[in-house]
Amino acid sequence: MNDQLTERPALDQGRGRPAESAVPGSPESAVPGDEPVVVDSPGGPSGPGLVDRAQGAKRRPVIPAWAKSRQEFLAAGKGVAAYAWHVSAYHAVCMPWYAFRLALQAPQGAARFVGGRLRWVADAEGEPFRQYAAATDDIAKYLQLSRQRDRRVRWRAAVAFVASIAGITTALVLYIMAPQWLLALCGFALTMAMGWLGQPADAPVIHRAVEIPKATRLTSDIVLRALGSLGIQGINQAQSKGGDGFAFTAPITRDGPGWLAEGDLPHGVTVTDIADRRERLASGLRRPLGTVWPEAVPNEHTGRLKLWVGDQDMSQAPQPAWPLAKAGTVDLFKPVAWGTDQRGRWVDITLMYLAGVIGAIPRMGKTYLLRLLLLIAALDPRAEVHSYDLKGTGDLDPVGNAIGFRHRAGNRDEDILYGLASMRELKAELQRRTDVIRSLPRDICPESKVTSELASKRSLGLHPIVVGVDECQKWFEHPKYGKELEEICTDLVKLGPATGIVLLLATQRPDENSLPKGISANASARWCLKVMSHVENDMVLGTGAYKRGVRGTMFAWADKGICYFLGEGADARIVRAAEINAVQAEVIALRARKMRERLGTLAGHALGEQPEAAAGLSYDLLSDLLTALPAGKEKLWNEAIVAALAELRPDVYGTWTGEQLTAALKPYGIRTAQVWGTAEDGKGANRRGIKRADVLRALAERDSTSATA
Repeated sequence: MNDQLTERPALDQGRGRPAESAVPGSPESAVPGDEPVVVDSPGGPSGPGLVDRAQGAKRRPVIPAWAKSRQEFLAAGKGVAAYAWHVSAYHAVCMPWYAFRLALQAPQGAARFVGGRLRWVADAEGEPFRQYAAATDDIAKYLQLSRQRDRRVRWRAAVAFVASIAGITTALVLYIMAPQWLLALCGFALTMAMGWLGQPADAPVIHRAVEIPKATRLTSDIVLRALGSLGIQGINQAQSKGGDGFAFTAPITRDGPGWLAEGDLPHGVTVTDIADRRERLASGLRRPLGTVWPEAVPNEHTGRLKLWVGDQDMSQAPQPAWPLAKAGTVDLFKPVAWGTDQRGRWVDITLMYLAGVIGAIPRMGKTYLLRLLLLIAALDPRAEVHSYDLKGTGDLDPVGNAIGFRHRAGNRDEDILYGLASMRELKAELQRRTDVIRSLPRDICPESKVTSELASKRSLGLHPIVVGVDECQKWFEHPKYGKELEEICTDLVKLGPATGIVLLLATQRPDENSLPKGISANASARWCLKVMSHVENDMVLGTGAYKRGVRGTMFAWADKGICYFLGEGADARIVRAAEINAVQAEVIALRARKMRERLGTLAGHALGEQPEAAAGLSYDLLSDLLTALPAGKEKLWNEAIVAALAELRPDVYGTWTGEQLTAALKPYGIRTAQVWGTAEDGKGANRRGIKRADVLRALAERDSTSATA
């Protein structure tokens, strides 16, 4: 024992390094507890025991998920029934055309039948072999084949003779003894049979009623080949050494309208490496880009890949009708279907107790998604809906004009002021609600938040309030009111969900200015459609989402309405929002309006009411500029105009600066330029200013546009 210890230096206690005072071979070097610990002991346990592994194992469902889900089971049953009905109806309608074509082809079919029987009797199928024997001077083989032909022809001729006699006899008996309907039926059947024999091989009479898309079955070889084509060093090295480069953890199975493969990538290779090369992966699989969806497996290491390959492109596959499109109401405190995943299954959302952010580049379906969420809120007759279309194109008008408590479309200063007045009202309402919730007994409000039962009590005034703002950056970037709007929205994001106030913000430019950190960091629901870089991706989905493989950058231009959805307490998943166009949205909103009229909950903008503070804050900047620039002054410096405006409306323009005036004029197309004027000391100078002619032109354009509309 001592000899073994002398081979190792003594370790300084607690540091794992040689002690300076220890001398090899001395008693001090053999102090108990100072021996180095062997990490990989050959005789130690190699891993968890069988019982531990069995308890921690992932159990696959005995019954498939679609069979346990009543909704999916009914959907599958309806799909089969619809398919059977369509096929039956299609062929029933085409039956006369089938009969006509077969009748035309009956003579050709009869000729083929007679010719085929004669060839059979004459043993025509053996003629090439006999000719080959004669051509090669194989006399013995030729004689053997000739004798065989003679025997075949004799007994085949006898069979044909007997069959013809029997056939003619049967035909005569039927002609004499059978009723007319039976004769007609036999004639029809014989004609159809001859027509079937006479149809060309490249032009069959009966066509498919449904063109079923042909999708290649996903196999392990195809997956390994596709992964090997990505150019990832770890995979290529494993495959060059005879390995697969991907260890399947489960058999490739059918999962909805597609195939699912799951397994472990080589050490050092992550799912994000695969997601970055999604286009190359689709090429390797020889499948359209919209059918290939690599994802990380929740609660697993970053090298566990889940690859789902659909039969059809997700953006082009038929989507089931939205369950609320034609009928139904909503309880915002319960889950509601709003979109489908890659497998066509509905994904739910509970709008209460959240604040949401929607981000995407233009033309990817961001506004449609916001309108869909507002439609869901509209179908709860208790809900108070506020909608602000800062893009000004009227996409939210179907909801706002029908049932909106507050609604505005546009981003001019008067529109911003309308929204500011409404948000100030909401800020006061937020404080009132917190006071009401605090005053309620614990047995009625045990969790200090609004519940569905409390929302239904009109006396409390705790009904749901859902606010949707499209192009929210127009608010937060406003030179004068942006800071106040940001503060109010931040309070609503942080405190609103518990009081029944939901704020949904949508922007096509997700950055620090359009989505302040106080808002983006506290939003509990996030929808990220296609974005251009990791910066916008993480602004919408949260810091680190891009590194985890949750990347809205991988969506293609054709993937409109498809997004990464993060919410409902689940990991980010790919969802395709229900497709509801403007016409359908108007129909649904009108249905919601009738419910409100019946229950007496319709109020606000839908009845022509305006925010109380909006009247005091509203103004017409162009008209005020004409007052500040009378006919005798064709051009004036910004500082002089701001002073005149402040004198005209101190409550509106009192704190304006020249830079704020320049920013406020941009939406009207009025640009400031160097204007010559006289300073207070009597000296002339060039300073930033505007011309009265530009104001008149902008005012004329606005009036003409309003008249046309």
